[in-house]
This record gives sequence, C-alpha cells and structure tokens, in this order.
Amino acid sequence: MTIASTKQDRAAPPQSLPKGSPLGSIDTRRLGFTLLGWTVACLIFFPIFWMVITGFKTEAAAIADPSLIFSPTLESYQEVQARSGYARFALNSVAVAFGSTLLALLIAIPCAYSMAFLPTKRTKGTLLWMLSTKMLPPVGVLMPIYLIFRDVGLLDTRTGLIIVYTLMNLPIVVWMLYTFFKDMPRDILEAGRMDGATTFQEVLFLLLPLTLPGIASTGLLSVILSWNEAFWSLNLTSSKAAPLTAYIASFSSPEGLFWAKLSAASTMAIAPILIFGWMTQKQMVRGLTFGAVK
Repeated sequence: MTIASTKQDRAAPPQSLPKGSPLGSIDTRRLGFTLLGWTVACLIFFPIFWMVITGFKTEAAAIADPSLIFSPTLESYQEVQARSGYARFALNSVAVAFGSTLLALLIAIPCAYSMAFLPTKRTKGTLLWMLSTKMLPPVGVLMPIYLIFRDVGLLDTRTGLIIVYTLMNLPIVVWMLYTFFKDMPRDILEAGRMDGATTFQEVLFLLLPLTLPGIASTGLLSVILSWNEAFWSLNLTSSKAAPLTAYIASFSSPEGLFWAKLSAASTMAIAPILIFGWMTQKQMVRGLTFGAVK
C-alpha cells in the first residue's frame, strides 16, 4: 500500500494557488514592477533613440518630416566629418576624462583612508563641507578660474581641463571611497600592521585589492561625469583642447540649429561612452553594491 500511495502522489497534478495567497500577490507585484521599470527605461531611452534616427535624415527631413518612416542617408555624418575632425576632439575627451579620473583617485584614496580608519571629531564636518561644494553653481566661480587660467597659461589646454575636472569630481570620489573603506573589516588591516606592514604597504597590498570593485565603480563614474561635462569645456577651451562636448556645440549657430547635423555629432560623441558603459556595467553594479551584503 505504501508503494501504491506513493505512485498516486507522484501522479497527482499540482494544485493551483488559492486566490489571494501571498505567492500570487508577490508574482503580481513583480509583474507590475517589471512593467513599470520597462516603461521608465523606454521613456529615458526615447530621446537617445530619436537623436540617433534624426542623424540619418537630411536637414530638410529632420525639420519638416518628424516621423519614423524615412529614407536613411549618411549625408549629415559626412558633412559633420568634413567640417571638423572627429578624432582630435575624441582624443581630447579620452585624455581629459581618464587623466582627471586617475588624478582624482590618487588624491582621494589616501584622503578616504585617513577619514575611514583615522577619524577625528572634524571628519564628518569635512565630508559635509566637501559635498557642499557640489551645491555651488559652476558659473559662480567661472570668472576667477578663467582669470587664473589666463594668467598661468592654462586656457585651451588639456592640463587645465584635467585640473578642473579633478576638482569637480573629487568630492564625489572621496565620498564613495570613504563608504567602501568603512565597510572593510578593521581586523584585516590590524593583522597586517602586526606583521610589520607599513602604512603604504597596508594600503597597497591589503586595502586596494579588497576594495577593488568599489574603486573601479568610482573610477567609472568619474570617467562618465568628466566625459559629459560641457560647462567648463565650452568656457575654458576654444580649439586645441576642445573635447566632444565642444564638438557638439559647434553645430549650433545664431541663425538656428542644424538638427540633423547636431544629432549626428551628438551620436558620434556619446557612442564611445555608451559602449564603454555597456562593457563595464557589471563592474559598475558590482562596485556600487560592494559591502551591501555582509
């Protein structure tokens, strides 16, 4: 009888969940959040999609025929490339974005280490003060920075942009590294200190390898912020060190906007950082969630 009953139990069809059960409500809630997430993602992505397809239209079609059905052409891309060299602007963006990120990390790592593991009564106040500098409108300090750069010969140079972008991103970089370092167990550093490790060896061989995901995500965010910065590049450069943000702005004029050419230039400007972000999204998510689960 035991064997027969076991076979009957195995052959019995699965029972459906009763109405109003917790599992059913969870599935409905998950479906709702999924639909909401896709809706928000589509709304955010639609301007980028519209910009890309507008770049494949003629100037007349971009203004008179705002539709999804058209005959694609590379005319705008050819005119954009013929008017100004894309490679020079792209090289400036790469040099400035990665150079400022590297410099910001070199400054922020020892700063965040001292605040995380050697705090004082002024540490929290210093962190808040650093973050409060991001609340100041950049135009408020444009004139003094412009005059300083003019007097020391840093106008329209990559070095000048790297310095400005480093100072612009430094508060965010320090804050992120500080939170990552605070999540690290102190026992590991104390063990290394007891084994005779110096402060430099402690940071280089213990702290950095263990917090590498957080450092990587911080660097990626700094690169993206530097790549998209337009205010300082438009005001502190003219031709030699102009990045891709200035390259986009060059296709607007007092007579009006050239929508097709502007869209083509914008697509060429954001394509590298979009590809870079897509390739590093796993490292970004891993770093941003670093220390979230103990």
